Amino acid sequence: MRANNLTLMTDLYELTMMQGYFRNPTDQICVFDAFYRTNPFEGGYAISCGLEQVIEYVKGLHFSYENIEYLRSLGIFGEDFLEYLAGFHFTGSIWAIPEGTVMFPREPMLKVIAPIMEAQLIEPAILNIINHESLIATKASRVCRAARGDAVMEFGLRRAQGPDAGIFGARAAVIGGCSGTSNVLTGEMFDVPVMGTHAHSWIMSFPSELEAFRAYAKIYPNNCTLLVDTYDVIASGVPNAIRVFTEMREQGIPLAKYGIRIDSGDLAYLSKKAYAMLEEAGFGDATICASSDLDEYLVNTLKEQGAMINQWGVGTNLITSKDWPAFGGVYKLAAIKNKGEEEFSPKIKLSENTEKITNPGNKKIYRIYDKDTGKVRADLICLAEETFSEDEDLRIFDPIETWKKTRFKAGTFTLKELLIPVFENGTCVYEDKSTVMELRERTKQEIDSLWEETKRFVNPHQVYVDLSDKLYQMRVELLEQMSPD
Repeated sequence: MRANNLTLMTDLYELTMMQGYFRNPTDQICVFDAFYRTNPFEGGYAISCGLEQVIEYVKGLHFSYENIEYLRSLGIFGEDFLEYLAGFHFTGSIWAIPEGTVMFPREPMLKVIAPIMEAQLIEPAILNIINHESLIATKASRVCRAARGDAVMEFGLRRAQGPDAGIFGARAAVIGGCSGTSNVLTGEMFDVPVMGTHAHSWIMSFPSELEAFRAYAKIYPNNCTLLVDTYDVIASGVPNAIRVFTEMREQGIPLAKYGIRIDSGDLAYLSKKAYAMLEEAGFGDATICASSDLDEYLVNTLKEQGAMINQWGVGTNLITSKDWPAFGGVYKLAAIKNKGEEEFSPKIKLSENTEKITNPGNKKIYRIYDKDTGKVRADLICLAEETFSEDEDLRIFDPIETWKKTRFKAGTFTLKELLIPVFENGTCVYEDKSTVMELRERTKQEIDSLWEETKRFVNPHQVYVDLSDKLYQMRVELLEQMSPD
């Protein structure tokens, strides 16, 4: 990504619309919201991820000579428009929810305020980046929750849908909670721990399993995890691993980081048997790592069955988000004003489906926390000029089922604005120096701010995302104006 100019990573119709606006000059400044409608995995939350890559993309926006030549070859763009593109740069503003933050449906995870041509151009790339990384970070957070404090390693590179999905998917997985990744390039690019053991082919390349284990232990005495299921876990793999560990101990080699990995079979049964054998031999502190098509549901089930596993290698189902392959983020026009005007005119999209009707206007988000517990009570979407105080009572209501209301008494809650400025008038004003591992810790703290009911895998409680009175009335008025007589 850092080596490529991604300016043409857009849909053709964005460019044809841009030429249309160019032919029909407009001074319109618009507000676009990027948001999603449903929590992935039918869960109770999602994790914001990908902002660093969005910033890199926007900073690098420019049409190179090769880009212009290619567009010229399509035969649909005029020379005057191509000349405009040759000098193009982003001049707008972007607000976003920081990476590692819990977010919920219908609230803007990113807001663009820019001339309409610029805002249109960047739509596909922004959605591509945020949709993918937020999906994988959310999946990872679920797997890590199922592991209940055990280390989870991202092992999915060979199954990812392409290099970028492998690289940035691994980054997102670590932000979501994974302890590290097998992907060495991700480790180099983002300074995250790289992890791994050896393959079955290592065992098979030696005359015997025992010789393979001995050779590996000799090379990596301080990081010796042996794959025990190449032939027979109980009859061969674990006994041979115990023999090697015993030899190491007799040689005075400290067994500081050692264990076994099981990659097939009944992981609950095999791990229990393996632990009993290791414990009896005096190696009860050995790590027992499991892999083999794991996801949060299987990990959770294995934990419930008492599996003696304390490290998990999760690959395909994590890096591809196999059971929920698309995040579903969209990018919708919310308001327009002409240059020089003070106020935006709100815009709304209607639909036969209630959930697809958009929220109009230039907006921001307040998160409401319970003051005593620090837990999230609700999110409130309001207009950008609105302010609310912790020193005054706050009443919120469901924008669909309006009879559902909650009143927070002054002094019992705290407020936090979620959207932060990233670009102002084309200049990047946001510098998050957090490492990926620090973003991982932020995610953990965010997950801890959710009630247990919201974190359930099945039928979780949905956090309320309500509209302010002013925004709700604006929405109702626009709906009435748009309705036929």
